[in-house]
Amino acid sequence: MFTITGKSRVEPAPSHPLRRHRPLLVMVGLMALLTIVSAAGTVADDRVLLGAPVWGKPLKFAMSFVVYGLSLAWMLALPLKAPRWAWWMGTLIAVTGILDVGIVVVQAARGTFSHFNQSDDPFNTVIQLVFGYGVQGLLLANLVLAGILIFQRIVDRPTAWAIRSGMALVIAGIGLGLLIPARPQPALTVKDANGQWISLAAQHSVGVQDGGPGLPLTGWSTAGGDLRISHFVGLHGLQVMLVVALLLRYLAARVTRLQHERTQAALVIVAAVGYTALLALVTWQALRGQPLLRPDGLTLGALALVLAVTAAAGWAVLARSPGRRRRTSRGGQPVRTPAAP
Repeated sequence: MFTITGKSRVEPAPSHPLRRHRPLLVMVGLMALLTIVSAAGTVADDRVLLGAPVWGKPLKFAMSFVVYGLSLAWMLALPLKAPRWAWWMGTLIAVTGILDVGIVVVQAARGTFSHFNQSDDPFNTVIQLVFGYGVQGLLLANLVLAGILIFQRIVDRPTAWAIRSGMALVIAGIGLGLLIPARPQPALTVKDANGQWISLAAQHSVGVQDGGPGLPLTGWSTAGGDLRISHFVGLHGLQVMLVVALLLRYLAARVTRLQHERTQAALVIVAAVGYTALLALVTWQALRGQPLLRPDGLTLGALALVLAVTAAAGWAVLARSPGRRRRTSRGGQPVRTPAAP
């Protein structure tokens, strides 16, 4: 495909950005297929692990990797510095993502646990070893990629700040996931879907044992705290920040005070700080053994403070935005002053 420039030169047309990182797109395609298979499995397979369908975890992982993989594929199509490093980190994420989720699928098919499984079964021992290395690979690749993306401006200011803050939130989410096995907790022995007793090295619930009542689809505990919530909120902060930047760009065509790029960038930063405070709040809530949908007065007060401060900061940014101001000509007719560049 070719395009003709204003000087009548024929130049190659840029390829579609999402076609540039095939490993990530292959991963996204496989995860999309797994989403369908896992959804069917939750209906057709009546086996459960700790009260949840055995195919529930593969379904959640597949959906999460579809969203994250598409986000990364788009970002890696941008004109980056150190593009070779970025490509290889994206490839490492794709490979380790397929490997780790593949293990989740295999363990679900076997009717046993993929995470923290301490069974002395030789196959499980190998599975856990590979799984551990896969998690380390994901962490390393995301750290390097975050460093590449955070310390350069590759697009307009609002989107650049959305990428920077979003990648920082991803790293925070990964770190909060590592908090689950690192937290001191008693050993847990439970039955798998085959009726065999399995020792688990860690559990995500706080104040209650894993396997109690939970929210639909996510399975987050409704009886106690659940550290998976903060892990999820952090990991998908990138998508939230990109949506904020996109929404601001859409509104800029309709709201005068949002037409300045600096204003949009400042609002993205405000949203990122507010989202980070929300991440800290849900982590604190979980560590206190409190269900997400049953906050106490202290949690509600902290949430109100976060919302109020974020709203006030956003209002302050809008108040300082130049916008377009009306002035009156000598003839009494209103004249629009164009916004500053």
